[in-house]
Amino acid sequence: MSRMAEQQLYINGGYTSATSGRTFETINPATGEVLATVQAAGREDVDHAVESAQRGQKIWAAMTAMERSRILRRAVDLLRQRNDELARLETLDTGKPLSETAAVDIVTGADVLEYYAGLIPALEGSQIPLRDSSFVYTRREPLGVVAGIGAWNYPIQIALWKSAPALAAGNAMIFKPSEVTPLTALKLAEIYSEAGLPDGVFNVLPGIGAETGQYLTEHPDIAKISFTGGVASGKKVMANSAASSLKEVTMELGGKSPLIIADDADLDLAADIAMMANFYSSGQVCTNGTRVFVPAKRKAEFEHKILERVARIRPGDLFADDTNFGPLVSFPIATTFCAISRAANAKARACCAAARR
Repeated sequence: MSRMAEQQLYINGGYTSATSGRTFETINPATGEVLATVQAAGREDVDHAVESAQRGQKIWAAMTAMERSRILRRAVDLLRQRNDELARLETLDTGKPLSETAAVDIVTGADVLEYYAGLIPALEGSQIPLRDSSFVYTRREPLGVVAGIGAWNYPIQIALWKSAPALAAGNAMIFKPSEVTPLTALKLAEIYSEAGLPDGVFNVLPGIGAETGQYLTEHPDIAKISFTGGVASGKKVMANSAASSLKEVTMELGGKSPLIIADDADLDLAADIAMMANFYSSGQVCTNGTRVFVPAKRKAEFEHKILERVARIRPGDLFADDTNFGPLVSFPIATTFCAISRAANAKARACCAAARR
């Protein structure tokens, strides 16, 4: 694939150049080729996006529930129409096989948006009688401008998971994708605009997390932060959000849980689940089952079934139909993983291990 044009920020319904003057590169992890140079948002860009979001949010929140629902449903239709194009871009940026991105990533992201679009007319308050002559009532009002900070393993899905409920409730969102995989969030912004979302209601600010992300968490006019990422970064997000303006914060942090196999488990099914839990998206999933606890008396049989399934893993051309395993998302992450793997293999017996990178 030829190198893409330099990627800009998406603010107020269109692309605009960053004022920071800084850029970074996004890399195809399968080949090491540079996909694009991406402009990084600075503090002034965050201010610009917030001002735009404040203007757009007033227009968006004033629309009727049915108007907002129709616009989001149009975005769903556009996502499904452009499924193959978006899946190919996601594959290039993440290294996940096309068989995965085309069948899952865009499809399920669109499903989430469709679900929340359907909920909009049902967002209502309640009326509570106190006595014959009086009652109290509640009403649901949008927070205003909210920010989403995404992770690199499910770029467009996370952008949709965060934006769908926020937009459905009448908020405007500023979304910062991971600097490792920033491309499809920008395409999502285009789709929202094409669907009729008012300018400024969904903005995308690529940038380095420690800088752009910090500017977002510290900004006094952002009412809420939704963050997906690691625990260490989550602590910083929560601390900055509290210190700046006591923002509401929602966290989705990485957690690795064991898969526990009982004495009477169906081992074929358990092996299938273990493969999914450990190898899906090349193991780069927040809820990856990195440990498997199996009764000692069934260990040998279980290992045999796992090795049978490992033999079916097909790395290779990410756009080939039979490829079901891609590279790690970036070369720095791959380097770290290889160092950990070498250390582990030196200290423990592995039933199946790769010695080469």
